[in-house]
Amino acid sequence: MNILVIGGGGREHALVWKIAQSPRTTHIYCAPGNPGIGQLAQCVDIAVDDIERLADFAADKNVDLTVVGPELPLTEGIVDAFRERGMRIFGPSRAAAELEGSKSYCKMIMEKYHIPTASHRTFRDAAEARRYVESKGAPIVVKASGLAAGKGVTVAFSVDEALEAITSIMEDKVFGNSGDEVVIEDYLAGEEASFLAFCDGKTAVPMVASQDHKQVNEGDTGPNTGGMGAYSPAPILTAELQQRALDEIMQPMVDAMAQEGRPFVGILYGGLMIDGSDIKVLEFNVRFGDPEAQPVLMRLQTDLVDIMEACIDGKLQQQAIQWSDDAAVCVVMASGGYPGSYQKGHHIEGLQLAGAVENVVVFHAGTTWQDGNVVNAGGRVLGVTARHSSLQRAIENAYCAVDCIYWQDAYVRRDIGAKGVARMERQAE
Repeated sequence: MNILVIGGGGREHALVWKIAQSPRTTHIYCAPGNPGIGQLAQCVDIAVDDIERLADFAADKNVDLTVVGPELPLTEGIVDAFRERGMRIFGPSRAAAELEGSKSYCKMIMEKYHIPTASHRTFRDAAEARRYVESKGAPIVVKASGLAAGKGVTVAFSVDEALEAITSIMEDKVFGNSGDEVVIEDYLAGEEASFLAFCDGKTAVPMVASQDHKQVNEGDTGPNTGGMGAYSPAPILTAELQQRALDEIMQPMVDAMAQEGRPFVGILYGGLMIDGSDIKVLEFNVRFGDPEAQPVLMRLQTDLVDIMEACIDGKLQQQAIQWSDDAAVCVVMASGGYPGSYQKGHHIEGLQLAGAVENVVVFHAGTTWQDGNVVNAGGRVLGVTARHSSLQRAIENAYCAVDCIYWQDAYVRRDIGAKGVARMERQAE
């Protein structure tokens, strides 16, 4: 099969890496790709949201399956455009992708179908939003309703902080039109976990649980990012809680979208807040998480191409899916200054040395070629991912590889996975 992967980040590198292992794969294209992806696929210089050019390319190259990585083309209708031309593509329709494209829509659906989430209000007027915050007090959560690359959420522990977030989102337009509307919701205590499922429009089949590290600094402090690292399994999601998450959240959402005439095919990602036995949804995404995709796909043993085809054909229940018992951890190496401003173009050294560490894959996220060298070209630059039977050893191997890599002002959190190890130790007592 000729396969086209759309995207150029760490998630897409992980997808290409996994798809390349399929005996059904003949040739992989990736648009636009990156230097790491270029070792496994033919990179094509087409932007992820240039839907017409992507469809023309897929038709010209006789692409048998297109796999969409990022949320932007999904919310802009790439799946509909490909299907209209009779081409097979993995991902939700534009209507189904509104679950991520509009937080206010997602909240409405959860409310309508009694899927547990924080109580909320939606505002299109900044003055009204401010009055609501002042009446509710803090802590409180302010979210840009539209897409914001994982950075549109402010967990405000003071009223002033919440008011600043409203000004920044709605008036300063730091996220552009995504901030035309804000969702303000009650603060939920607990610990976050990521629960992803393959979906075929009727059935949700869960993946192994994972946990992201959103804040930029150790101890989960500092501003939100797209994710500074992730690990799997996530011991906070016990087998019992995973079953409840499937029965009370993931499958009900698939049923709800079918009921709404928007059948959901693709990856459904539930961002969950766990507080003891209480589970609530923070948000839904409509694609693999990044960096969750890296450790989760490293644990997947079944052919990913087979799973995606089963989803497209509505035959997911007939597809067995197996996972490794090993743990996997992804440590994100970022440009200094991220998620604020940062400098690009620094030469990255040590990639080959890092890749030689046992059971480690260095997934490229924000890299490019410059004068024959791989240089940093984004905020999140690399996802150094390791697998081992022990979570602690997987973490050690990942950081061993991290320490092989250098570029000017590189930044990395040093506590990725630590909370998982601590929880496993407590559960073992």
